[in-house]
Amino acid sequence: MKATPSETAQPKSIIFGSIGLGALVACATVVAYLPALQGGFIWNDSDYVTAPALRSLGGLVRIWAEPGATQQYYPLLHSAFWVEHRLFGDRPLGYHAVTLLLHAGSAVLFALVLRRLLVGGPAAWLAALLFALHPVHVESVAWITEQKNTLSLALYLGAALAYLRFDQTRRPGAYALALSLFVLSLLCKTVTATLPAALLVVFWWKRGRLSLRRDALALLPWLALGAAAGLFSSWVEKAYVGAQGADFDLSAAGRLLVAGRAIWFYLGKLAWPVGLNFVYPRWSIDTAAWWPWLFPLGVLAVIAALWALRRRARGPLAAFLIFVGSLFPALSFVNLYGARYSWVWDHWQYLPDLSLLALAAAGLVAGWRLTAPALRPLGPALAAALAVLLGALTWAHCAAFADSETLWRTTLARNPSCWMAYNNLGAELLAKGRLEEAMTNIRAALKYGPGNASAYSNLGDALSKEGRLGEAFAQYGRALEIEPNNVLTLTNLGSALLQAGRVDEAVAHFERALALKPDLAKANAGLGDALLQSGRTEDAIARFRRALEFDPDDVSALANLGAASAQKGRLDEAVGEFQRALEINPRFATARINLGNALLQSGRTDDAIARFREALAFEPNSSAAHNGLGFGLLMKGRTDQAVSEFQRALAIDPNNAGARRNLEDALRRR
Repeated sequence: MKATPSETAQPKSIIFGSIGLGALVACATVVAYLPALQGGFIWNDSDYVTAPALRSLGGLVRIWAEPGATQQYYPLLHSAFWVEHRLFGDRPLGYHAVTLLLHAGSAVLFALVLRRLLVGGPAAWLAALLFALHPVHVESVAWITEQKNTLSLALYLGAALAYLRFDQTRRPGAYALALSLFVLSLLCKTVTATLPAALLVVFWWKRGRLSLRRDALALLPWLALGAAAGLFSSWVEKAYVGAQGADFDLSAAGRLLVAGRAIWFYLGKLAWPVGLNFVYPRWSIDTAAWWPWLFPLGVLAVIAALWALRRRARGPLAAFLIFVGSLFPALSFVNLYGARYSWVWDHWQYLPDLSLLALAAAGLVAGWRLTAPALRPLGPALAAALAVLLGALTWAHCAAFADSETLWRTTLARNPSCWMAYNNLGAELLAKGRLEEAMTNIRAALKYGPGNASAYSNLGDALSKEGRLGEAFAQYGRALEIEPNNVLTLTNLGSALLQAGRVDEAVAHFERALALKPDLAKANAGLGDALLQSGRTEDAIARFRRALEFDPDDVSALANLGAASAQKGRLDEAVGEFQRALEINPRFATARINLGNALLQSGRTDDAIARFREALAFEPNSSAAHNGLGFGLLMKGRTDQAVSEFQRALAIDPNNAGARRNLEDALRRR
């Protein structure tokens, strides 16, 4: 029997309508997230954007072959970052654009999955719009680290779409595609291990029962893969990320209380996204009190009520079970490093929100269809108004992720006792040279988190920069009492000891740090400094080169390598190393001064004079630059100008013995 024209035209109208609606959802998403594209790198983005030691082809192999090479073993995610670094370097815009496009694409895939489940078109696209624009998802889109959320979700939804096609056709090709996408999603983030369980719930919702042969057997390999990936990821969290210790010492009852309260917390933020924050207060857990038990009991009561209503409608129970099941990895039953700071994070509900948003969209559409016929044409306008409201909230929330300082100040405005935010803000201010503000915030971190090794270490860094080395050593000591094997504290203490002239002790601390983490560039460079000061120039050169293997853009290591090469008389090598440092950071005056000195030793006096003048343009009060310039002028026979430069050098630093000798020599010549 031939199809009628109307029958053949309908699928085309659906296809073209889907393209138009998909484009609309994607455009609305991009507009709402435009402020996020202007954001910079924040907090631990440096742990995810490919580290210098991994940027080669050999580094790409390490990403796959070596657990611990990256903070978490998500090799497909880090391979994506590896490619992005080739494209974008250290410019955050490209990473933000990729993350945003993945989020928009996932919203469209979400609608296609719902259409495959025969959910009505309006409800499917409304659910996609709610997911795309909901402000609780800003953390997953505006924070580059959470590209693991957006990439893994796109693969998760692609796997779901392919499996639903297999469920209809039973074609091996569709199954192979679905399984491949599922495995790829696990290699980005293991929360996607919940997909096979979610599919089983979906099939129960659609058919009212599950068939062992049709439904369960085909998903058994998926369940096994998901369980294996989850167990491995949990081990990595403990072994490499640090998800162990006193912060995670909870009884089974305590974990149950955290889980119950977290479920209600996430439900609340989904229903009423007000007061969103990067770090929420970490609840204290009291298993002896009666009222915290109301949270898990409330969850059980909801499940029981929805179970009782299943004969009338299975959808609400299915949606709630998928929501809770998808949240399971983040409900404290397994240790996640982020739980050290808060039991709940917005990005942990990114994937679980799908089911409840689908239910909400279906409910809104169904409810609207029950209204008076005269009011029904207003439905699209009301949906648009809701989208505008959510988009405006998303736009506003993106501002918190503009840069690290803004993020931590916003966090503290909403969570004034967050020791982690005080500590990280202090470290950010310390890097900017704002020592007084930095110490104020770090001391606040110690007030609210008195046992935190990182804060003691940061306070030691600040005191060291102020030259208060005795006080700095005391703070480093406290940090190491709490975390004896913290490689950053050991390295920073080594630098402070070197600053104090205690070279042998500095060497011991750098070597201890490197025994724990041999690829730590800063410790290798610090050990090189110490060896150079102790006269072991060849050993120092080897250490500087080792540091540059792991961080090729470390300008201090390059400059020190150049200085060591110059000491050994390898002037051409020294010049090349200084020039490379200046290519990376043209404002690095010390490297320019050292380059000038190397050029003087090479007899290239005119070039040396030019480099010293350039250094003084960046640092007019550099005694070393004035001294070098004076020596170059003296070599050119311009004695009066040389005397003037030596006098300026001594006015800036009266203890500059080289400038004093050069001045005496110039005066004798004159």
